[in-house]
Amino acid sequence: QVQLVESGGGLVQPGGSLRLSCTASGSREIWYLGWFRQTDGNQRELVAGMTLDGATIELEDSAKGRFTIARGNTKDSVNLQMHKLKPEDTAIYYCQVRVIGSRNYWGQGIQVTVSS
Repeated sequence: QVQLVESGGGLVQPGGSLRLSCTASGSREIWYLGWFRQTDGNQRELVAGMTLDGATIELEDSAKGRFTIARGNTKDSVNLQMHKLKPEDTAIYYCQVRVIGSRNYWGQGIQVTVSS
């Protein structure tokens, strides 16, 4: 089993910044780390994702130029640095990891609220 621990969410004013962090534990071979978000009544959507080696990075269109995804300082960790936040970025953000030969794993979700 892989367990994910997310941190860094909260309330921020429009134009502000937040950094979300996710650390995976459990001895599995992770090949992909990503961040998704979901609002009430909508499907969970990919915000940013990357392969473990960094060779492939995906960013949702509205995140380009504002968000950056990168490996964290510890093994199997990933950060989502968010700048120029907008009210429409308000959502529950979920960390996801993809494991070779196994299923995808999700974090418990962390609230990000952008409001004045």
